[in-house]
Amino acid sequence: MNSTPLRAVMDASVAVKVFVPELHSAEARAILERFTQEEDAELVVPDLFFIECANVFWKWVQRSGYPSQDVQEHLHDLGGLGFTVLPTQFLAEDALEVALRHKVTAYDACYIAAAAKLGLPLITADEKLVKRVDKRRYDIQWLGSMPLMKG
Repeated sequence: MNSTPLRAVMDASVAVKVFVPELHSAEARAILERFTQEEDAELVVPDLFFIECANVFWKWVQRSGYPSQDVQEHLHDLGGLGFTVLPTQFLAEDALEVALRHKVTAYDACYIAAAAKLGLPLITADEKLVKRVDKRRYDIQWLGSMPLMKG
């Protein structure tokens, strides 16, 4: 049993792995399982998280014939998990600064800015993002290096 509750910012790259078997889907499912089972667990997402997930689901339908009804259910399920949602307006200036400094998209930088502002780690499945950002300045955890976190 983990001694402290899960508290982190999570990006869309982690959440979508819960629904379709991909590399590191087991780790993503373990994070969501821990979040839903621990009393004081908190996962924070910027409000753009849901449209990013919708876009990835749309790509699955377009590129691989994934059933559209399934992705609609997946998005509905994500919306009901009880994430703490931050407005991007609150994060935009910091996100732009991060994006310019580290040459990452403002979308990715929004997650980094949220984590920095809240003093929480960012959990991401985007290995390229992890490599681009200064780990001394930001606490970014790559999903692929995380142990399976059983609650």
